[in-house]
Amino acid sequence: MKKNQENNLVSWDGHIDKKYGKSGTPTRDKYEEDFENFKIGVLIQEARKQQNLTQEELALKCGTTKNYISRIENNASDIRLSTLKRIISEGLGGHLKLSLEL
Repeated sequence: MKKNQENNLVSWDGHIDKKYGKSGTPTRDKYEEDFENFKIGVLIQEARKQQNLTQEELALKCGTTKNYISRIENNASDIRLSTLKRIISEGLGGHLKLSLEL
């Protein structure tokens, strides 16, 4: 872990390595997967708020429940790809783009 000698700052990567292990370890892989799920919830929440929609209004537009939208936004629920696409396209009027890293 790299530390800045003058003020003992630790880099973000160093902090994550110390807390969750090096990239490729099971603990680090689990952290990174959970973080990606968290980001999806935050992106949906930000888009919903930007369009001045309540969770209930978004749920009605895409055929799900307020409780389900809340669980997604709070990272408490796995989400099916088909449901995610419906929330984004029908509920938010957007398009889902995915990328694959190997």
